[in-house]
Amino acid sequence: MKDGKTIILGIESSCDETSAAVVADGRTVLSDIISSQIEIHKAYGGVVPEIASRHHLNNINTVVDQALEQAETTINEVDAVGVTYGPGLVGALLIGLATAKAIALCKRIPLVGVHHIHGHISANYIQYPSLEPPFMALVVSGGHTNIVNVTDYNQCEVLGATRDDAVGEAFDKVARVLGLGYPGGPKIDRIAKKGNPDAVPFKRVYLGRDSLEFSFSGIKTGVLNYVHHEQQLGREIHVPDVAASFQQAVLDVLVDKTMAAVQRYARDTLVVAGGVAANSRLRQMLQQRCDAAGIRLCVPAPVLCTDNAAMIGCAAYYKYIAGDTDDLSLDAVAGLTL
Repeated sequence: MKDGKTIILGIESSCDETSAAVVADGRTVLSDIISSQIEIHKAYGGVVPEIASRHHLNNINTVVDQALEQAETTINEVDAVGVTYGPGLVGALLIGLATAKAIALCKRIPLVGVHHIHGHISANYIQYPSLEPPFMALVVSGGHTNIVNVTDYNQCEVLGATRDDAVGEAFDKVARVLGLGYPGGPKIDRIAKKGNPDAVPFKRVYLGRDSLEFSFSGIKTGVLNYVHHEQQLGREIHVPDVAASFQQAVLDVLVDKTMAAVQRYARDTLVVAGGVAANSRLRQMLQQRCDAAGIRLCVPAPVLCTDNAAMIGCAAYYKYIAGDTDDLSLDAVAGLTL
């Protein structure tokens, strides 16, 4: 407790960002330290799990110390420690989880395990202090594509998910095919602004009239086939046009299905979360559709879209005040479902 506020130390290490944050009363971020490994993994075209784990191990204690120092908070003022325990890379998760357990044990404070997707959704509570459930959420990242009906702070239902590639994974793979490098999402977003989204008629995959599920493996293959076909014919490939056409085909499906869920469940608020939520074209399309339908749209700042511990501290706060804490037997679950 500090100045009468509940203090949560959040820890996130599910993929390639080592992060620690101090959050007061769930929504006031006192610090949010993020040590990114993007430059390290660029050479491999994607995250290498073993390398990610080693860097988490090297960075975690320093990141936690920096978070406490920046927040001008001592470990003795922390009421609980929240940590991502899944889904993610199991080796990476274990580093954060072991650190959180050690702190909880030594300081005799509660341990709160947080679902990574729940954390992403909770980033919106930080960005929008007045936001309260219920609402509809679209979670789009490198590992997840979910439409989630959020009924309370600690209760939600997945209405639709991807059957194969997550949308962020599809962006990364297509960026590699186009020679844009890693990470693919920001690179495609940037170059697509110079292209014609109607240049290449990539197929939109809807999976049935009322389906809220997604499939992006087909369009990924469609881009690959298009590039190979053009190369075989000796034609020059206009990368901005291909990027813009791919992006538009993917986002058309994302937006259509998300708005269908909003209408089906009569929600007046839509929140977006995850790394792909930073995509400028997705934000533009959703804003246009929400404005037309009278729906409130909430999208966090880019720093809260990518993996960070502030969102974990926020999610942990609402579990903590509900009395939902964990013991030291809590384990990392790579394929944890929501």
